[in-house]
Amino acid sequence: MTQTESMISPDQIIRRGIAVVTGAGTGLGRPLSVELAAKGMFVVGLGRHEESLQETASLIGPEQFSFKVVDVAEPSQVITVFEGIAAEFGPVTVLVNNAAVYPRRDFLDETPESFMQSVNVNLGGVVACTYAVLGHMTMTGVGRILNVATFADIAPMPASSAYSVSKGAARILTRSLVADLSDRFPEIVISDWMPGALDTRMGISDGLDPKMSARWGAELALWHDPSLTGSIFERDREVLPPRSLKRRMLDKVLLRKGPAPRSLGQAPEA
Repeated sequence: MTQTESMISPDQIIRRGIAVVTGAGTGLGRPLSVELAAKGMFVVGLGRHEESLQETASLIGPEQFSFKVVDVAEPSQVITVFEGIAAEFGPVTVLVNNAAVYPRRDFLDETPESFMQSVNVNLGGVVACTYAVLGHMTMTGVGRILNVATFADIAPMPASSAYSVSKGAARILTRSLVADLSDRFPEIVISDWMPGALDTRMGISDGLDPKMSARWGAELALWHDPSLTGSIFERDREVLPPRSLKRRMLDKVLLRKGPAPRSLGQAPEA
């Protein structure tokens, strides 16, 4: 951290930087970009299709939003794009790893190549983008990484093998990043967020309005608190890790309450 940066709070460093949202042209990524911009961040949206990114840009305006066409499954493209973002706009202090594909194919209809295409986006994209931003974040010691996750690995639906495996592996990646970084860089806050079943192309027709979910996601992305590292939020509420029977019995004996899950209404005003 530079001498100037050491004189301001981590929250201020976050707000003075750039927010990157992957998959910003469609689905949840579009309202997430809109909400982050509404909260004062300059947002750079990443996606594979310029036309859809242009549509997102039209909802925000050039003062708060720019975009880059990139395939997050291609690490060399990702590195080049993030270097360009830093040179053009400044350091990335918030990364929302949102891009994903859900081909809905039965395993017998997959090929090893098609299966790995999903893995390369849903897991490889998170790896590439996270690696790209950590170069600067580890220099300043401050950053916020929010990975859009799912419980699909716990109870896979039919025709979702590639999606479930790759998204489950991305949740393991979050825990691995925490294990590697949290002791040395406590102000780089890394966590998972599960937005729920949404009314999007990848979701379900009677799902949650992605605009509502995006309000929670933007709030969580800008909630910079080291105690959030390793946490999991589902919609607007924290999912606490299971507690052993012994610990629960001890709480009863000592007449004490167990930990209470946090909700996004408790976050500092963003």
